Amino acid sequence: MRKVGLVLIVLLVLGVFVGASSAQEGIPEHTECMFDATGQTITIHHIGDLSGPFAPITQPLLAGFDDAIGWFNEHGGLCGATLAQSPNDTGSDRSLTQAHYDRVSTEIDPPLLVLYSSDDSELLRNQLAEDEISVLISAGSIEGLYGEDAASPGWSFATNPLYVDQLGSFCDWAAENIDDPVLGYIGWDTAFGHAAFTPEATAYCESVGVEVVDDAEFYSPAATDISAQIQNLVDAGANILYNQSLATGPALVAATVVNMGLEDSVTLAGVNWALDTSVGLLGQSTFGADGLPSTNGIVGSVPFRWWTELDNPGIQLITEVADANERPPTVRNIAYLLGWQTVDLFIEAYIQTANREGGFENITGAAIRETLETMEYSPLGLFDVDYADGALRDTSANRIGVLEYLGENGGPAGPDNPPVVQTAGDQQFLIPIVVPLTDFEETPDLRPGGADVPTE
Repeated sequence: MRKVGLVLIVLLVLGVFVGASSAQEGIPEHTECMFDATGQTITIHHIGDLSGPFAPITQPLLAGFDDAIGWFNEHGGLCGATLAQSPNDTGSDRSLTQAHYDRVSTEIDPPLLVLYSSDDSELLRNQLAEDEISVLISAGSIEGLYGEDAASPGWSFATNPLYVDQLGSFCDWAAENIDDPVLGYIGWDTAFGHAAFTPEATAYCESVGVEVVDDAEFYSPAATDISAQIQNLVDAGANILYNQSLATGPALVAATVVNMGLEDSVTLAGVNWALDTSVGLLGQSTFGADGLPSTNGIVGSVPFRWWTELDNPGIQLITEVADANERPPTVRNIAYLLGWQTVDLFIEAYIQTANREGGFENITGAAIRETLETMEYSPLGLFDVDYADGALRDTSANRIGVLEYLGENGGPAGPDNPPVVQTAGDQQFLIPIVVPLTDFEETPDLRPGGADVPTE
């Protein structure tokens, strides 16, 4: 696996709180409530896979919601109202997604729902419009957010950049940091897995100097042997394997690369989910020649602040609460952070809407949508929300980082810095860390017809 130079080295230990005098200092404040909702209970409904292939990354979402809701309730709730959550597990079964939605859509108040996957946002896109229910989703496909014509912003609002834009952002980095880059795309055979492999993204990558293998390779989330797919990409000249999968997916790709003896000839890369804690833990079933897990060195998107960035007040607060609630490293992943971000964004959207509409009883689905389209907010200071007065349904800031493992001397483990070994029960594991390689920059707009799509 090709090694890359670090621009920024984070020396703080994951899960150890080293904060300012108050974890709340510097966190963006909510808009002041003009109305009192004391005595009410406001439930955050969310629908997604909690028991299927997404479970390693989504289970911590429940913990994130629990801890965030508990903290906000202790600090005034939502204008005095008590927050609660209602999770609905689909197991990645679309029929269950539909069944949960049919029930929840008749109960939800306020009309603001949380979804997990691109597949679900595509399935429910038209129904959300008919029912006038807005959705917060971590990331979505072009079709789920913008429709089949890629130009019709819907009722789902993503808190990550589009997957095609993330791929373009990675290609910008690869063109400057990898010699003669040739990218082979590999992903799950799902809407999410296919989401970034588009003619527009391919054309952009090639325009900045990254050749893309013509044929992508896809596999089932339940697959255990993908050596044929990887061999096809390598035979086609790929020296980068770009993962559009999560949890078990990138871990399987990394293990296969090591087992095939390819670790010195390809760079592993991927969507932001490929750098998650779950991947760093799952990757420890296979170790490379450097003595580190096969997933060491995966490069990809990091579109919001990470656990190791303890100079950020939001991360300080989240870490402090996670420590108090004794959340183990297996829980401290993207989804746990996402739970906090979502609760904070939910509260702010609800307050702004109630203030504008003259009270909580006047909130409608259309009013919630108007708020989300026009608000500018930074949930816990971890990323920026700005949907450009309704023109956008995804965020546009991204940076590139690398998944590595904590060393005993601080920073990433390596030849002169042995990895920290942590024990939990009867298990021992290394501690995954994410190290930013770049600052935040605007992603290219690579939707069909997007501003940065190359023209012939």
